[in-house]
Amino acid sequence: MRGEASPDRTAAPVRDNEVILSVRNLSVEYRARRGLVKAVNNVSFDLRRGESITLVGESGCGKTTLGLSIVRLLPRQADIREGQILYRRDGREIDVVSLSPSRLRQFRWAECAMVFQGAQNAFNPVLRVWDQMWDTIRAHGGMQKAAARNRALELLSMVQLEPRRVIDAYPHELSGGMRQRVLIAMSLLLNPQVLILDEPTTALDVLTQRTVIEVLRRLKEELGFAMIFITHDLAVAAELADRVATMYAGRIIEIGPVEDIFYRAGHPYSVGLIRAVPTVTGAFADLVS
Repeated sequence: MRGEASPDRTAAPVRDNEVILSVRNLSVEYRARRGLVKAVNNVSFDLRRGESITLVGESGCGKTTLGLSIVRLLPRQADIREGQILYRRDGREIDVVSLSPSRLRQFRWAECAMVFQGAQNAFNPVLRVWDQMWDTIRAHGGMQKAAARNRALELLSMVQLEPRRVIDAYPHELSGGMRQRVLIAMSLLLNPQVLILDEPTTALDVLTQRTVIEVLRRLKEELGFAMIFITHDLAVAAELADRVATMYAGRIIEIGPVEDIFYRAGHPYSVGLIRAVPTVTGAFADLVS
C-alpha cells in the first residue's frame, strides 16, 4: 500500500540471538517556533550481528536524527517521544532510551559508536590526535594509557595510515581523507559492537572515497561489528550494504536486501530515488526530479 513500509524481504528468518539492536516504534520530535516537528515517525527495524544496514533518502528525511537517537546524542531541542532502542549483548538486553547518564556514558563508544558528518569539524584543532584519542578512552572506558596507545597505533595502521606519524600530528596536518580515517579508528578504540557512520564519504574525492569504503569493508570483516551507514550516495550504499532502508518524511518506507531495493523496489519513492541517479552507460533517459 502506498505510504506504508514494505515488508523486510530477507532470505531467512532471524533468530533472536542474531539481533544485536532492535529499534521499536521510535518517534523523535523537534521543538520549533511553529510547534513540534516529527523528524522520526514510528520507525522499527532490527540490526543483526555483523550486518550492514544503509539508510538512504533525501536531506531532511530523518536519517541523521535516527542515528543520533540510537546513541542518545540528540540536540537539546529534540526529544524521543515514544519507542524503544533495545541493545543485546552476552545474553542481556538494555533499553537505551531509559539508561541513566552514567550508564549511557558507558554504552557510548564501548557498545555503540558514531562517526559524525564533517571530519574537518570533529577535532579540536589545538590537540594532537593521540590526546583526543586518549580523552575518548578516559571518558568512556577503563584502559591503561600504554595499552590504549598501542590500541590506537594498531587501529591507525588498520585504516591504512602511518600510525607513528599520524598519532602525534595535529588535525590541520592531515588531509580530509586522513582525518576521516582517524575518526573511524577513534570510534573503534573500545571495540563497539555497533558502528553508526553519518555520511563519512561526503566532501571526499572519488579515490579517497574508495579508500574509505575499502577500509570499512575490511574492518567490518576483521572486527565483526554491525554497521548503520547513513548516506545520500546510492553507489556507496550498494557497495557496503547487506540491507537498504529507504527513509521518507521520518519513516522507513521500505527495507530489504540491497539487490531487491535496487532492482525490484516495491515503493514508488524508492523507485523514484533510484531513477534520479544519472548513469554514464546505456541509453539516455530523463532524470526524475
